[in-house]
Amino acid sequence: MRSNFKNLLPVILPACIMYFAACNQPAKTTTTTTTMTDSTSQATLPPAKGFEKTLDGKQGHLYLLKNKNGVQAAIANYGAHLVGLLIPDKAGKLTDVAIGFDDIDSYKKALSNYYGATIGRYGNRIAKGHFTLEGKAYTLFINNKPNSLHGGKVGFNDVMWDAKQIDDHTITLTYLSKDMEEGYPGNLQCKVTYELTDDNAVKISYEATTDKTTVVNLTNHSYFNLNGAGSGTILNHTVQFKAANFTPVDSTLIPTGKIVPVAGTPFDFSTATTIGARIETKDEQLKNGKGYDHNYVLDKHDITTPVATVIGDLSGIKMEIFTEEPGLQFYSGNFMDGSNTIWGGKKDEHRTGFAMETQHFPDSPNQPQFPTTTLKPGQTYKTVTIYKFSVNK
Repeated sequence: MRSNFKNLLPVILPACIMYFAACNQPAKTTTTTTTMTDSTSQATLPPAKGFEKTLDGKQGHLYLLKNKNGVQAAIANYGAHLVGLLIPDKAGKLTDVAIGFDDIDSYKKALSNYYGATIGRYGNRIAKGHFTLEGKAYTLFINNKPNSLHGGKVGFNDVMWDAKQIDDHTITLTYLSKDMEEGYPGNLQCKVTYELTDDNAVKISYEATTDKTTVVNLTNHSYFNLNGAGSGTILNHTVQFKAANFTPVDSTLIPTGKIVPVAGTPFDFSTATTIGARIETKDEQLKNGKGYDHNYVLDKHDITTPVATVIGDLSGIKMEIFTEEPGLQFYSGNFMDGSNTIWGGKKDEHRTGFAMETQHFPDSPNQPQFPTTTLKPGQTYKTVTIYKFSVNK
């Protein structure tokens, strides 16, 4: 049988190439057209060599996680990044759904975009880089004028973590953020565990303790494209949230303090809707964010019920998000501009990736009506988020 198949290859292969080329034409939709490229090739992960760099006296590495289904994830101890994630699409073809880069230098060049990084000490924005805690004022680095964003000038995304690979499924990364690092009080001992489960889920567990009262809000900032990294726009992906409310923002993307219903607004994804369906609507909030860049107030967040579902329009890959966090920042890749070359040689063009950052609300240290992000000595910060993948049926 094998020899017969080999003899037929010269006939079959050109036909297959012509067939897939025909299938690879831009899809016609009512929103924005997505194109799927390299449809016949299996995705691969970046080579480890680009991550074997020493930073601040610590050696960098790229670690591989895999499960029984052939799903693979690449984790770098630089920034505790999720560098790549290979998921089978509806045809069984492995597809890299997490946008990443070839090496540490490329991440540092694209630092403002935080691709795949663990974010800390505080994910999202703190207004004007100021907050008061137990009567004492603290000042942070302003890296997103006029605010502090994602931990400041050198956040957790730009440091080398200590890593220990437990087994093929699991890796634990630890980092000590010293007292007053980036202006935050307390020696914060952090641990992030990535686990690739046999039901095709990436489980991310966070823990932190402190020796001085501080604020902490950790998250993962992966940019996803469920049709494959570099495959085109994400505007035809469908999204559904279990969130009846969101926190509107001012022109600098700081929450106004209000919690507002999504009903009747372009932010209503209570039923599955494409990302691009209303993104160009004339709406003050969309203008402020240049698209979606807003915190959703989750209805339920007990890790057993998905709070969000995203489906790739061409791949059929479905991502469900589970979390213990009260909020989720939905970002539609508004500031992606093609200035970076991602793994695979493609550019990070406008809105070719989306982020779903599970979190406490932005600027919570300055807004006491929001769930607290304060962590005190003797307490342990613990939270879990799961990104689960399957094929939409």
